[in-house]
Amino acid sequence: MARSGSVRLHGEAAAFTAALRSLVNNPQFSDVTFVVGREKREVFAHRCVLACRCQAFQGMLSQAPAGSEGEGPPGSVPPQGPLVLGNVQPEVFLAVIEFLYTNCVTLNSHIALEVLTSSVEYGLQDLCKLCVEFIKDTLSVEQVCEALQAAVTYGQTDLQQHCLAFIEGYTAAVVRTRGFHELSDAVLARVLRSDRLAVDELELVQAVRQWAHVSSAVLERPVPEVAALPVRELRLPLLAPSELATLETHNQRDLLIPMESIAAAWRSHALRKGSGVPSRLCRPRQGTRPRDHHRLLDPHAK
Repeated sequence: MARSGSVRLHGEAAAFTAALRSLVNNPQFSDVTFVVGREKREVFAHRCVLACRCQAFQGMLSQAPAGSEGEGPPGSVPPQGPLVLGNVQPEVFLAVIEFLYTNCVTLNSHIALEVLTSSVEYGLQDLCKLCVEFIKDTLSVEQVCEALQAAVTYGQTDLQQHCLAFIEGYTAAVVRTRGFHELSDAVLARVLRSDRLAVDELELVQAVRQWAHVSSAVLERPVPEVAALPVRELRLPLLAPSELATLETHNQRDLLIPMESIAAAWRSHALRKGSGVPSRLCRPRQGTRPRDHHRLLDPHAK
Protein backbone atom coordinates (compact mmCIF):
# COMPACT_ATOMS: atom_id res chain seq x y z
CA MET A 1 0.00 0.00 0.00
CA ALA A 2 1.51 3.32 -1.05
CA ARG A 3 2.19 5.97 1.56
CA SER A 4 0.46 9.27 1.03
CA GLY A 5 2.80 11.37 3.24
CA SER A 6 6.18 12.82 2.31
CA VAL A 7 9.33 10.97 3.37
CA ARG A 8 12.77 12.50 3.61
CA LEU A 9 15.43 10.17 2.20
CA HIS A 10 19.14 10.67 2.73
CA GLY A 11 21.79 10.25 0.10
CA GLU A 12 25.40 9.38 0.80
CA ALA A 13 26.77 11.90 3.31
CA ALA A 14 30.40 11.34 2.28
CA ALA A 15 29.74 12.43 -1.30
CA PHE A 16 27.99 15.59 -0.11
CA THR A 17 30.84 16.42 2.28
CA ALA A 18 33.43 15.83 -0.43
CA ALA A 19 31.61 18.18 -2.78
CA LEU A 20 31.51 20.93 -0.16
CA ARG A 21 35.13 20.31 0.74
CA SER A 22 36.06 21.14 -2.85
CA LEU A 23 34.74 24.65 -2.23
CA VAL A 24 37.00 25.33 0.77
CA ASN A 25 39.30 28.24 -0.13
CA ASN A 26 38.26 27.86 -3.76
CA PRO A 27 38.17 31.18 -5.64
CA GLN A 28 35.67 29.78 -8.15
CA PHE A 29 32.24 31.30 -7.45
CA SER A 30 33.67 32.86 -4.29
CA ASP A 31 31.99 36.10 -3.27
CA VAL A 32 34.00 37.06 -0.18
CA THR A 33 37.74 37.23 0.44
CA PHE A 34 39.56 37.35 3.76
CA VAL A 35 43.08 38.65 4.24
CA VAL A 36 44.37 36.60 7.15
CA GLY A 37 47.28 36.89 9.56
CA ARG A 38 50.56 38.71 9.38
CA GLU A 39 51.24 36.89 6.15
CA LYS A 40 48.16 38.63 4.65
CA ARG A 41 47.15 35.37 3.05
CA GLU A 42 44.00 35.45 0.93
CA VAL A 43 41.27 32.97 1.86
CA PHE A 44 38.28 32.64 -0.45
CA ALA A 45 34.80 31.76 0.77
CA HIS A 46 31.12 31.84 -0.06
CA ARG A 47 29.05 34.15 2.07
CA CYS A 48 25.88 32.02 1.90
CA VAL A 49 27.75 29.07 3.48
CA LEU A 50 29.36 31.16 6.20
CA ALA A 51 26.18 33.06 7.01
CA CYS A 52 23.95 30.01 7.34
CA ARG A 53 26.50 28.14 9.48
CA CYS A 54 27.67 30.86 11.85
CA GLN A 55 25.84 33.86 13.31
CA ALA A 56 29.11 35.70 13.86
CA PHE A 57 29.91 35.53 10.15
CA GLN A 58 26.31 36.37 9.29
CA GLY A 59 26.66 39.61 11.22
CA MET A 60 30.08 40.33 9.76
CA LEU A 61 28.95 39.77 6.19
CA SER A 62 25.68 41.68 6.58
CA GLN A 63 27.42 44.95 7.34
CA ALA A 64 27.25 47.15 4.27
CA PRO A 65 30.40 49.10 3.40
CA ALA A 66 30.39 52.83 4.03
CA GLY A 67 28.62 54.78 1.28
CA SER A 68 26.67 51.78 -0.02
CA GLU A 69 23.29 52.54 1.63
CA GLY A 70 20.39 52.24 -0.75
CA GLU A 71 22.25 50.23 -3.36
CA GLY A 72 20.68 46.99 -4.63
CA PRO A 73 17.32 45.37 -3.89
CA PRO A 74 15.93 45.21 -0.32
CA GLY A 75 17.62 42.52 1.78
CA SER A 76 20.58 42.20 -0.55
CA VAL A 77 24.15 42.56 0.64
CA PRO A 78 26.38 44.83 -1.44
CA PRO A 79 29.73 43.54 -2.69
CA GLN A 80 32.51 43.91 -0.15
CA GLY A 81 36.22 44.36 -0.38
CA PRO A 82 38.55 41.93 1.40
CA LEU A 83 37.87 41.46 5.11
CA VAL A 84 41.08 41.76 7.11
CA LEU A 85 41.61 39.33 10.00
CA GLY A 86 45.08 40.16 11.23
CA ASN A 87 45.00 38.42 14.61
CA VAL A 88 44.53 34.83 13.48
CA GLN A 89 46.89 32.42 11.77
CA PRO A 90 45.85 31.37 8.25
CA GLU A 91 46.06 27.68 9.19
CA VAL A 92 43.74 28.29 12.15
CA PHE A 93 41.23 30.25 10.09
CA LEU A 94 41.24 27.59 7.36
CA ALA A 95 40.44 24.96 9.98
CA VAL A 96 37.40 27.01 11.00
CA ILE A 97 36.38 27.39 7.35
CA GLU A 98 36.79 23.65 6.79
CA PHE A 99 34.45 22.96 9.69
CA LEU A 100 31.83 25.41 8.42
CA TYR A 101 31.79 23.74 5.00
CA THR A 102 32.11 20.09 5.99
CA ASN A 103 31.32 19.77 9.73
CA CYS A 104 34.78 18.19 10.04
CA VAL A 105 38.08 19.74 11.06
CA THR A 106 41.73 18.85 10.52
CA LEU A 107 43.73 19.55 13.69
CA ASN A 108 47.29 19.17 14.90
CA SER A 109 48.96 20.00 18.21
CA HIS A 110 50.31 23.31 16.87
CA ILE A 111 46.93 24.87 16.13
CA ALA A 112 44.38 23.03 18.30
CA LEU A 113 44.35 25.59 21.13
CA GLU A 114 44.04 28.50 18.72
CA VAL A 115 41.23 26.77 16.85
CA LEU A 116 39.54 26.31 20.23
CA THR A 117 39.92 30.06 20.81
CA SER A 118 38.39 30.83 17.42
CA SER A 119 35.54 28.39 18.01
CA VAL A 120 34.65 30.25 21.20
CA GLU A 121 34.95 33.65 19.53
CA TYR A 122 32.67 32.57 16.65
CA GLY A 123 30.22 30.71 18.89
CA LEU A 124 30.81 27.33 17.24
CA GLN A 125 29.99 24.92 20.06
CA ASP A 126 30.36 21.74 17.98
CA LEU A 127 33.82 22.81 16.81
CA CYS A 128 34.70 23.65 20.39
CA LYS A 129 33.81 20.10 21.47
CA LEU A 130 35.95 18.60 18.72
CA CYS A 131 38.91 20.75 19.77
CA VAL A 132 38.52 19.78 23.43
CA GLU A 133 38.46 16.06 22.57
CA PHE A 134 41.56 16.40 20.38
CA ILE A 135 43.44 18.37 23.05
CA LYS A 136 42.57 15.79 25.71
CA ASP A 137 43.78 12.96 23.46
CA THR A 138 47.09 14.66 22.60
CA LEU A 139 48.10 16.37 25.85
CA SER A 140 51.85 16.62 26.44
CA VAL A 141 54.06 17.89 29.24
CA GLU A 142 55.00 20.91 27.15
CA GLN A 143 51.43 21.94 26.31
CA VAL A 144 49.34 20.96 29.32
CA CYS A 145 49.68 24.27 31.16
CA GLU A 146 48.68 26.27 28.10
CA ALA A 147 45.71 23.94 27.67
CA LEU A 148 44.71 24.37 31.31
CA GLN A 149 44.91 28.16 31.02
CA ALA A 150 42.69 28.05 27.93
CA ALA A 151 40.25 25.67 29.63
CA VAL A 152 39.85 28.04 32.57
CA THR A 153 39.56 31.07 30.31
CA TYR A 154 36.80 29.50 28.20
CA GLY A 155 35.00 27.68 31.01
CA GLN A 156 35.73 24.17 29.72
CA THR A 157 35.31 22.24 32.97
CA ASP A 158 35.95 18.80 31.51
CA LEU A 159 39.21 19.94 29.93
CA GLN A 160 40.26 21.64 33.17
CA GLN A 161 39.86 18.41 35.11
CA HIS A 162 41.70 16.43 32.44
CA CYS A 163 44.62 18.87 32.45
CA LEU A 164 44.83 18.90 36.25
CA ALA A 165 44.91 15.11 36.34
CA PHE A 166 47.72 15.12 33.75
CA ILE A 167 49.69 17.70 35.74
CA GLU A 168 49.25 15.62 38.89
CA GLY A 169 50.84 12.66 37.14
CA TYR A 170 53.80 14.52 35.63
CA THR A 171 54.29 17.43 38.03
CA ALA A 172 58.08 17.32 38.28
CA ALA A 173 58.42 17.66 34.50
CA VAL A 174 55.55 20.15 34.07
CA VAL A 175 56.97 22.71 36.54
CA ARG A 176 60.07 23.06 34.36
CA THR A 177 58.15 24.01 31.22
CA ARG A 178 57.65 27.42 29.68
CA GLY A 179 53.90 26.91 29.91
CA PHE A 180 54.12 26.59 33.69
CA HIS A 181 55.95 29.92 33.91
CA GLU A 182 53.21 31.54 31.81
CA LEU A 183 50.27 30.46 34.00
CA SER A 184 48.18 33.18 35.57
CA ASP A 185 48.40 33.52 39.35
CA ALA A 186 44.82 32.24 39.80
CA VAL A 187 45.38 29.12 37.70
CA LEU A 188 48.72 28.38 39.39
CA ALA A 189 47.03 28.68 42.79
CA ARG A 190 44.42 26.22 41.58
CA VAL A 191 47.12 23.72 40.64
CA LEU A 192 48.87 24.15 43.99
CA ARG A 193 45.70 23.28 45.91
CA SER A 194 45.95 19.68 44.72
CA ASP A 195 47.00 16.94 47.14
CA ARG A 196 47.98 14.71 44.22
CA LEU A 197 50.92 16.64 42.76
CA ALA A 198 53.77 14.22 42.12
CA VAL A 199 56.60 16.44 43.35
CA ASP A 200 58.23 17.31 46.64
CA GLU A 201 57.22 20.55 48.37
CA LEU A 202 60.71 21.99 48.24
CA GLU A 203 60.72 21.64 44.45
CA LEU A 204 57.33 23.34 44.31
CA VAL A 205 58.64 26.28 46.30
CA GLN A 206 61.56 26.62 43.90
CA ALA A 207 59.24 26.33 40.89
CA VAL A 208 56.92 29.02 42.25
CA ARG A 209 59.91 31.28 42.86
CA GLN A 210 61.00 30.91 39.23
CA TRP A 211 57.42 31.49 38.05
CA ALA A 212 57.20 34.62 40.21
CA HIS A 213 60.38 36.14 38.78
CA VAL A 214 59.18 35.52 35.22
CA SER A 215 55.76 37.02 35.99
CA SER A 216 57.35 39.97 37.76
CA ALA A 217 59.45 40.77 34.69
CA VAL A 218 56.52 40.37 32.28
CA LEU A 219 53.99 42.32 34.34
CA GLU A 220 56.53 44.84 35.67
CA ARG A 221 55.26 44.34 39.21
CA PRO A 222 57.14 43.32 42.39
CA VAL A 223 57.66 39.61 43.05
CA PRO A 224 55.64 39.57 46.32
CA GLU A 225 52.71 41.25 44.56
CA VAL A 226 52.47 38.87 41.58
CA ALA A 227 52.99 35.80 43.78
CA ALA A 228 50.59 36.66 46.62
CA LEU A 229 47.85 34.23 45.55
CA PRO A 230 49.84 31.06 44.72
CA VAL A 231 52.24 31.49 47.67
CA ARG A 232 49.30 30.95 50.04
CA GLU A 233 49.06 27.39 48.73
CA LEU A 234 52.67 26.41 49.50
CA ARG A 235 52.83 23.89 52.35
CA LEU A 236 55.80 25.27 54.26
CA PRO A 237 55.21 23.22 57.45
CA LEU A 238 56.13 20.12 55.43
CA LEU A 239 59.72 21.38 55.05
CA ALA A 240 62.41 20.26 57.48
CA PRO A 241 64.00 22.91 59.77
CA SER A 242 67.19 23.02 57.70
CA GLU A 243 65.14 23.58 54.54
CA LEU A 244 63.12 26.32 56.21
CA ALA A 245 66.33 28.05 57.28
CA THR A 246 67.66 28.00 53.71
CA LEU A 247 64.31 29.18 52.41
CA GLU A 248 64.34 32.09 54.85
CA THR A 249 67.79 33.12 53.60
CA HIS A 250 66.68 33.02 49.95
CA ASN A 251 63.51 34.87 50.84
CA GLN A 252 65.49 37.88 52.03
CA ARG A 253 66.48 38.53 48.41
CA ASP A 254 63.03 38.72 46.82
CA LEU A 255 60.49 38.63 49.70
CA LEU A 256 58.54 36.00 47.79
CA ILE A 257 56.92 34.54 50.92
CA PRO A 258 55.34 36.72 53.65
CA MET A 259 57.28 36.57 56.89
CA GLU A 260 54.15 35.52 58.81
CA SER A 261 53.90 32.39 56.63
CA ILE A 262 57.48 31.42 57.41
CA ALA A 263 56.92 32.20 61.10
CA ALA A 264 53.84 29.96 61.13
CA ALA A 265 55.91 27.12 59.65
CA TRP A 266 58.56 27.58 62.34
CA ARG A 267 55.80 27.54 64.97
CA SER A 268 54.58 24.20 63.71
CA HIS A 269 58.06 22.81 64.37
CA ALA A 270 58.40 24.43 67.78
CA LEU A 271 55.00 23.19 68.93
CA ARG A 272 55.56 19.86 67.19
CA LYS A 273 52.16 20.06 65.55
CA GLY A 274 50.34 22.12 62.95
CA SER A 275 48.71 24.40 65.51
CA GLY A 276 47.67 27.72 64.02
CA VAL A 277 48.31 26.58 60.43
CA PRO A 278 45.45 25.72 58.03
CA SER A 279 45.11 21.94 57.92
CA ARG A 280 45.59 21.80 54.12
CA LEU A 281 49.10 23.25 54.53
CA CYS A 282 50.11 20.38 56.81
CA ARG A 283 48.86 17.67 54.48
CA PRO A 284 51.57 15.86 52.46
CA ARG A 285 51.00 15.67 48.72
CA GLN A 286 51.31 12.56 46.58
CA GLY A 287 54.96 13.32 45.84
CA THR A 288 56.02 14.82 49.17
CA ARG A 289 59.26 13.32 50.40
CA PRO A 290 58.73 12.02 53.97
CA ARG A 291 60.42 13.95 56.78
CA ASP A 292 60.68 12.88 60.41
CA HIS A 293 58.43 15.64 61.72
CA HIS A 294 55.50 14.80 59.42
CA ARG A 295 54.14 12.27 61.92
CA LEU A 296 53.85 15.08 64.46
CA LEU A 297 51.75 17.36 62.30
CA ASP A 298 48.12 17.42 63.33
CA PRO A 299 46.01 16.89 60.16
CA HIS A 300 42.94 18.25 61.99
CA ALA A 301 44.50 21.55 63.00
CA LYS A 302 42.48 24.63 62.15
